[in-house]
Formats: sequence, C-alpha cells, structure tokens
Amino acid sequence: MDARAQSRRKIEIDLRHAIQNDVLRPHYQPLIDFTTGRITGFEALVRWPHPERGMISPAEFIPVAEETGLINALGGLMLRRACMDAAQWPDDIRVAVNLSPLQFRVGNLLSMVMDALNQSGLPARRLELEITETLLLEKSSQVLATLHALRALGVRISMDDFGTGYSSLSYLRSFPFDKIKIDQSFVRDVAANRDAQAIVRSIISLGAGLGVTITAEGVETEAELSCLRSEGCQEGQGFLFSQARPNADVIRLLEAQCGAEFIASAATAAIAARVA
Repeated sequence: MDARAQSRRKIEIDLRHAIQNDVLRPHYQPLIDFTTGRITGFEALVRWPHPERGMISPAEFIPVAEETGLINALGGLMLRRACMDAAQWPDDIRVAVNLSPLQFRVGNLLSMVMDALNQSGLPARRLELEITETLLLEKSSQVLATLHALRALGVRISMDDFGTGYSSLSYLRSFPFDKIKIDQSFVRDVAANRDAQAIVRSIISLGAGLGVTITAEGVETEAELSCLRSEGCQEGQGFLFSQARPNADVIRLLEAQCGAEFIASAATAAIAARVA
C-alpha cells in the first residue's frame, strides 16, 4: 500500500510538472465516413511522453488528474493545443476533444472554449466536444446551461460511449446532441454477435430518427466495418483505419487525401470534356 501511494504521488508530481512545462501532447485518431472513405475529422487523445518511463497510458494518469484537480489545467491545455493544430487542417475537417465531468464543475469551461477558439482562429463549427453520460447523471441545470451555451457558439456536442450508462434515452431528450458514439464494447465482434447487432441496429435507427450522426468506436476488423455499413452506420474510428498519430502525421494524411481528391476531380473533368 505504501509503494502504491508513493507511486501515485510521484505521478501527481510529474504530471503537475508536465502540465506546467507543456510536455503533454494530443495525438489524433481519424474519423472515417463509411460512404466515401474520407477522413471527416480527428479525435484528440492526450499523450504523455515521460523522460524516464516513456509514453505513459492515459488510463494511468487521467484518474490521478481528476482526483487531484489537475484535470481542468490538463483539459484546457489539450483543448488549446487541439484547436491550434486543427486550424492548420483543411476547412472541412473537424477536431473532437473529450471533456471530463469535473471540468464543468469549475465554472470556466465556456470561457476556456471561447479563448481556445479565439486564440487559434478555429471556427466553432469545426470543434466537437465529447461528453459521457456520467456528466448528465448529476441532472444539473448548470451543466445543461453550459452545454446550450457551447452549442449556441456553434460548437458540436457529442455523447461518447453511448449505451454504457444508466439513462441514455432520457439524456437524449434533455439535450439535442449532434452525434452519438457507439461504445466499442458493442462494436467488438458485432459481425458474429447477434445481441450486439441488435443493440447497434437500435442505436443507428434511433440516430436516424433524431437526425443525429452515429459514429462507431473501436472498429478493428473488415467484418465489423462491413456489418456496420450494412446497418447504416455513418462514421467510425479504430485501429482498422489508424491508431492515434501526432499532428505531423495528420497533416501528411490530409495532404495525401487532398491530393487524391484533386487527381480524381481532374480525371472526372477530363472524361466529361472528352464526352462533350
């Protein structure tokens, strides 16, 4: 117990130092449109390159950040960095940033988002904020007011890990989400699991009825992709497409996509000219 306490304390001290010295970096996992195969955006995932331990898993340090109150500073750092990076990307590519429920309790989230957008020059419509059902368990008027204020800015709001909480449907009635993300626990082996298929089919149908984009998390196999497409899922992310990458890799991916689209467009124009 003493060793665990000392280890946790060391992580806290190192994390505080890493936040103060801007050591943490977002890596970005692409979101893929299932119809066109295009990259539509990226989810920002925090990475901590530790000088002694190498890359530390978020599963190890995020709970410490939440327990010690460092999550607001960490979240603000990632939000600013993600907006700055995304401002370099093409105008139709969004960036998604995860929010901790604890960030809503501090009371400065709205101003933090506005500052990040203003400093980076990123249009609000290109920022997507992901929240989990845990946040809405509180049924707080302050939380709903903040969400509505963020949406009024033009920011998109997404419900992450849908289906893992307790009252998902009531949350959809209490706030008009722009996107629902199917938790990867339902996506895993969906092609072979009829129960998972039924759940995924229901969520996709629900999204269609509400006019909400449905994104599948954790897509890892061609069979899962094929099943999700056949059920009408619109978008996905996962190791089948790419792991999270640093911004330099993201820029190269987007340059390759733009180049391929330019070539395809030019070829279409040339064929049309010959036909004419």
